[in-house]
This record gives sequence, structure tokens and C-alpha cells, in this order.
Amino acid sequence: MKRRQALKQLSGAGVALLTLGRAEIAWGASIVAVRMWPSPDYSRVTIESDAALTYTETFVPDPPRLAVDIQNMSLNPALKELVSKVVPDDPNIAGVRVGQFSSTVVRLVFDLKQPVNPQVFSLNPIAPYQNRLVFDLYPVAAVDPLEQLIAQRLKQLENSVAAAADPLGDLLAERGLSAPVKSQPPKAQAAAKPQKTDRIIVVTLDPGHGGEDPGAIGPGGTYEKDVVLQIALKLRDRINQTTVNGNPLRAFMTRDADYFVPLQSRVKKALRVDSDLLISIHADAFYTPRPQGASIFALSTKGATSAAARWMASKENAADLVGGANQEIKDTQVSQAIIDMSTTAQIKDSLRLGDAMLGELGRIGNLHKPRVEQAGFAVLKAPDVPSVLVETAFISNPDEEKRLRSDAYQTQVADALLKGIKRYFESNPPLARSRQI
Repeated sequence: MKRRQALKQLSGAGVALLTLGRAEIAWGASIVAVRMWPSPDYSRVTIESDAALTYTETFVPDPPRLAVDIQNMSLNPALKELVSKVVPDDPNIAGVRVGQFSSTVVRLVFDLKQPVNPQVFSLNPIAPYQNRLVFDLYPVAAVDPLEQLIAQRLKQLENSVAAAADPLGDLLAERGLSAPVKSQPPKAQAAAKPQKTDRIIVVTLDPGHGGEDPGAIGPGGTYEKDVVLQIALKLRDRINQTTVNGNPLRAFMTRDADYFVPLQSRVKKALRVDSDLLISIHADAFYTPRPQGASIFALSTKGATSAAARWMASKENAADLVGGANQEIKDTQVSQAIIDMSTTAQIKDSLRLGDAMLGELGRIGNLHKPRVEQAGFAVLKAPDVPSVLVETAFISNPDEEKRLRSDAYQTQVADALLKGIKRYFESNPPLARSRQI
């Protein structure tokens, strides 16, 4: 009986368990590292080990907490580090308790700030990681990307006297929200009359990689995920201060901090806020020794335009494996829509956008290729949304790595991309929406 129970406990380790010797099974794997990644969307906890872990999980709703028992494990300093890794502003995790539940079981208890839908899953080794046990804690009251966009605008309005002229009034009204009413002098109130605009233009900025996925790493140790986020934040600030032909631009970011977002989720976020454009920002490595120059890519449904573009798309599409997407959770309906609805018109508009942006990037530095290339990038498959992937420079080149770390170059790139966006919309006015201000 005890033998059957032991085998049942060990069955969660799968085929990998069969390669272990008796001593290794008895004492389990060694913990390599523990990491936490809080974000508005979800909080992630990762336990990395040199062999697959066997575990059971229990979620208790009141008060909300998640208990995880790791079998064949002794409490060690690495696991104890989880306690100190909880940050006060984590939206989901209030604290972690770690203890030796029995002679062979370590119990982790995550005390939660709100009800969550936990996803617990294992990931096989992939560079640079060994085996990973992942806990993704999604709030039951899921974050609405559209409400995120509204919240960003409301925060800006808190410092603005002209709150009544908010170009996001249609979005607020749709959600049953209103801008905060502020006490103003009569003259200021009279000056803040609503101004008629055609509609807002939403530009989704997608800083590549993040969290568990560092992206490419430069020879000086610079992470791609860090520099592209800095560039995207600079571009966001510029977009939010820009109008084109009387239409105000508003930036929405798929991530605004260091956390992982699966490729499909990036596309879904862009669709959820009715994006007019999606711009994915990267700074990749290449297979040649010292690549240089900026590049822009658009989607292709008929094969890549070059071997280099095909290689780049394959590398970027593998981000979900490195970042640790839960492959067991799939939104079949949305996935099929993304596959079926990417159209020739969308690709044509993407090429126009890419041409405009590439021309501006060519004014501040070298171009890797003089034209927009195409390949099957998963992140560019947003139906009816012109989408491009920008390689701002090659972080694998020591000279370009140094530039990417420079605030001056990051600013130049942000300015150039904004000019390209404006050029595109000046020649290709956004389609009218049913909701107008």
C-alpha cells in the first residue's frame, strides 16, 4: 500500500523521473534559484531545479492562499529566499511561508491579497534554464487592458486643469466612468471647454521579452528586455503628447515593467484596446560576428523574404518557450481568429508603416537592410492592425550594445519612431470608428 502511494506521489515527475537513480529519487532535486515576477496582469513564482520536481497543490479560497507540497525535498536556503523576495506592491502575493512539512516534503504557502486563479505547471530545460516549476497567480477580477488605458489617462488628468477636454471621453463613457471632478476657479472652468476631435489613435507598444525571458544578452551583460523597455517608455511619453491632423495619439503598452507576457497575450491586448498600430520593439543578437544597423519586419503569410528574416522570426517566436508560457492553456477561438484574419490589406499597411519608420531610423544611424523584411512573426498577427517589429540595433555587437545603453541613443530611436508614426498617419488617416467624441 505504502509502495503504491509512493509511486503515485512520484508519478507527477513523468518520464524524466525514470532517469534518476534510487538515491536521487529519495532526496529529490537540488534547487538552483527562485524568482518572483509581480505585475498588474499576474504574479509569477519560479523554482528552478536540476531535476524535475514532484508536487501537489491546494488552493484555499478564504482567506485566499495557495499551498504547494514538494515531495522528496529537504528545506534549503534557496527555498527560504522566497520569503524575502515578496515586494510590498505585489498586487497578488502578501507573503510566503516555507517549512518542512514532513521528513520528505517541503510545504510552500502563498498568502494572497485577493482571490486568484492559480496555474501551476512544469517547464523542461531550455537555455538558459534547467527544470522550472512555475506558479502563475491570475487575479479572479482580471485586469482589463482598456481600463488600464483609461487609468493611465485619468492619472494624467489629475495634473491637468482641462480635464473636461479629455480625448478618451468615449472610452470612459463606455465603461461607465467619468473623469475626477476638481475644484477649479470659474475662469479655469470656462477655459476648459470640450474640443471636438475626430477620435483618438491608439498605438500599442510592445517591448519584447521580459521577466523570465531576458531576450538577447550583449557581451557586456546588457539584457535586451531592459533596453527595449526604456525605449518604449520614452516613445510612450512622446506619443501621449502628439496629435496628427487634430487626432490625439494615445500609447498602450503590453508591459510597462519587467515581467513576461506570452506572444498571444500581446496580440490579444492590442485587439482589446482597438489598436490602430502595434509596434514590437527589440534589440536582438544575430548569427554573424558583428551585425549592425536597425531593421524593421512585417508579417508574411507566404514565407520569409530572406534567410535572415526567417531565422529572426524563428528566434522571436521561441520567446514563449524561454519565458515560460503555459502551453496547456490555449485560447483556441482567438488563436484561430488570428490565423484566419491576418489579411493582405493589413500586411500592405504594415509595410507602409515600416517604410516610414525605416526612413527615419536611417537618419540617425545605419540600417541592417534598406527595406522592410517579412517573415511569420507570431506577435504581428493582429487582425486588421498594421503591425511591425523594430530591431533598434544588435545588442550582440559591442559597439551597438554601448549605444543601446545610452540615454541619448534611446531618445534618438524614440524620436525617429514617433516621426515615422506621424508620417504614416499623415498619408494613411485612421479609419473612422463608431464611437466619436
